[in-house]
Amino acid sequence: MPRQSPALTKALNGSCAIARCLGVLDDPWSFLLVREALLGRRTFAEFRDSLGIASDVLSARLAKLVEADVMTRTSYQEPGQRTREAYDLTPAGRELSAVLIAMKQWGETHVPREAPAKVDARGRDGESSVTFQLVDEHDVAVPADEVTFVRS
Repeated sequence: MPRQSPALTKALNGSCAIARCLGVLDDPWSFLLVREALLGRRTFAEFRDSLGIASDVLSARLAKLVEADVMTRTSYQEPGQRTREAYDLTPAGRELSAVLIAMKQWGETHVPREAPAKVDARGRDGESSVTFQLVDEHDVAVPADEVTFVRS
């Protein structure tokens, strides 16, 4: 992995929550691992096989997600097999579903593909699609082009 510049290191550890988030979720594999965990994957082999990710990269990304409290390790044992580690999302990791839903919506709009969606988010009933929406403190929807970022 390339070394970070001192300025980037400072930004990622600074007061901006967006920059700190990028310090944890700093590459595509991390987002895809969270997606796969949301789809029910738990074991090293399941992650490796579903993503086609190299074992050394997978080990490093899972360790970082565990260290950041996005995932937690739990032991499991198949009958007749040795004890192994499974990876489960923490509450913080499950909350990333909102981020992934927003990314999915943005990608479908701005980076469209002809093929149908590979992953969809469903509500409690398992039938209705879930979407991401910006709302203000009064639960009123706010269009993205009406949102302004300000330093606080």
